[in-house]
Amino acid sequence: QVQLVESGGGLVQAGGSLRLSCAASGSIRDINHMGWYRQAPGKQRELVAVRTSGGRTNYGDSVKGRFTISRDNAKNTVSLQINNLKPEDTAVYYCNLFVLRPPYDYWGQGTQVTVSS
Repeated sequence: QVQLVESGGGLVQAGGSLRLSCAASGSIRDINHMGWYRQAPGKQRELVAVRTSGGRTNYGDSVKGRFTISRDNAKNTVSLQINNLKPEDTAVYYCNLFVLRPPYDYWGQGTQVTVSS
């Protein structure tokens, strides 16, 4: 059983910063990537950032230049440094882990990020 536990969400003023962290535990093999998605009220879940086990990174267009993902492959952890927060960044942020064999997405319970203007 794989579990993802997120931490670091909260309420912050526009222009502020937050750091989200996620730790994976359990029997984990063949990880392709770990990363973050977010879902705002009334909107679809969208990519924030993912990092593959080989070090490749992919960011959503709306966060490029402000968000930085880091990952520790040995510890199965992933973090997201969020700078210059905007009200439109308000959402529930979900940690994601994708394994290859068999292909499967694991999700954390989500952590709320609220940005006040």
